[in-house]
Amino acid sequence: MTKNDIVNLEITSLTSEGSGVGRHDGMAVFVPFTAVGDIIRCRIVKALKNYAFGKIEEIITPSPDRTDSRCSVFGKCGGCVFRHITYEAELRAKEQIVRDAFERLGKNLAPEFLPIIGSERSEGYRNKLQMPLARCESGAYCGFFAPRSHRVIGVERCLLQPDIFAEITRFVTEYINKRHISIYSEEKHEGVLRHIFLRKGYYSDEICLCIVARKKIPEFSGLAESVTKNFPQITGVVLNINSEKTNVILGDKEIVLKGRAEIYDTMCGMNVAISPKSFYQVNTPAAERLYKQAAEFAQPRGKVLLDLYCGAGTIGLSMAWEAKRVIGAEIVPEAVENAKRSAEKNGLSNTEFICADAGQAADALAEKGLNPDVIILDPPRKGCNEETLAACAKMSPERIVMISCNPATAARDCERLLELGYKTEKVRAFDLFPRTGHVECVVLMSSVEK
Repeated sequence: MTKNDIVNLEITSLTSEGSGVGRHDGMAVFVPFTAVGDIIRCRIVKALKNYAFGKIEEIITPSPDRTDSRCSVFGKCGGCVFRHITYEAELRAKEQIVRDAFERLGKNLAPEFLPIIGSERSEGYRNKLQMPLARCESGAYCGFFAPRSHRVIGVERCLLQPDIFAEITRFVTEYINKRHISIYSEEKHEGVLRHIFLRKGYYSDEICLCIVARKKIPEFSGLAESVTKNFPQITGVVLNINSEKTNVILGDKEIVLKGRAEIYDTMCGMNVAISPKSFYQVNTPAAERLYKQAAEFAQPRGKVLLDLYCGAGTIGLSMAWEAKRVIGAEIVPEAVENAKRSAEKNGLSNTEFICADAGQAADALAEKGLNPDVIILDPPRKGCNEETLAACAKMSPERIVMISCNPATAARDCERLLELGYKTEKVRAFDLFPRTGHVECVVLMSSVEK
C-alpha cells in the first residue's frame, strides 16, 4: 500500500485512541471514527512497513454499533474518541483493550479477567474541568486543545461536564471580555490568564473555581466577588500563579481570593477534603465502585496497609475502618494535608500520611523494617519505577493491589513483579471516563510464597 491508495476494509477492533482496525493484504490499517462491523472505502494517508493509517472515504455498510455523537466538536477537540458508538460497544472495546494489554505485554501472567464495570452515567459525570483560554477577533474564549496540538477549540458546553460548569465558564469569559483581561500566549510568553479550573463535590455540590494566571492583577478580586455572588455553590475562588514558560497547567503558588481553597465531599461514606492540586477521581460514583473492588482484593480487616501514590488518601482511608493501620505516601504536599484533614474529620486515628515520592517512601519504609500485609499502588500513567517495585517486593506483603489508568504500564509492572515473586491473580476493567479512550483496571497480585 502507498499513500492515497483507496482500499475496502472491514473494521474488526478498536484501539484506545478510538481508531478502528481493519486489514488489507494482511497489513493493519488504523482508521479514526470507525466502528467494529463497519465496511468502508478508505484512503491511505500514511503507509509504513508493517501498518498504515487511513481516513474514511465512504461508509459502505455501517456498523450496528454506530450512534449519533450529539456533539458539534466531536473529532475536533482532543477529548472524546468513542462518541460515535453506543456505550455498550464502548465497554466491549475497553474490556478488550485491557485484556490485550495484559496478554501482549504480560505474556507470563495469565490472570483471570473479570467482566468490566461501566459507569452509571456516560454524560455529565465529571467533577473536574480544566479549560485553556485563547483569543479571537470577537474576544476571549475557552475550550479544549485539538488533538496533538495546543490550538484551542472553542467549547461552550461539554457533554461530559455538569451543566453548572458551562454556566460558570460562560460567566467568567464574559467578565474577562468586559474587563479586557489579556489571555496568555504560549508562543510569545505574554498575557495573563491561562486556564479556568473547576472542581465540584458530587454529593455536596460545593464548587471551587481556580483561575490559573501568569500573575495577580486587581481584576481577579472583582471576578471572585462577582462569580460567588452569582453562583452560591462556589465556596472558594483560588488564584494559581504559573509564570513559567511551560505546558504544565498549575504553578506552585496559590492565593485564596474568596472563601476557601478546599471543597468537601463524600467518598465511600467518608468526608473528604479536596484542594485544586490534589488527585481525586473525576467520576465519583464509578470511583466508589472501583474502590470497593480494590477493598475486596485487599481484604484489609485487621491488616497493615501501605497506600503508595495515595493522592488525597481516599483509597487508603476507605479501607481504614477495617484495617489495623494505614500508611499513605504522596509527593504533592497539598494532597497530603487533605488526607490528614480527611482522616481527622472522620475520626480515624490509625492513619499516617507521608509527603514523599512513592519509590523513595517505599524504600525508606522497607529500610525501617516495615512489613505491610497489603500494598496499594495507584501510579500515574507512566506506571511504577523500578525503585518502587523493588521496595514493594522487599517488604514481602501478602498481597499487592494495583489501580491503574494505563493497562499497558500496569501489565509491564505486573510482569516485573512476577519476577520479584508476585503472581497476577485477577484483573478487572473499570470505565471511569465514558466516551474517552481512557480505561482503568484493578489488579490483584499475591505472593507466590504465601
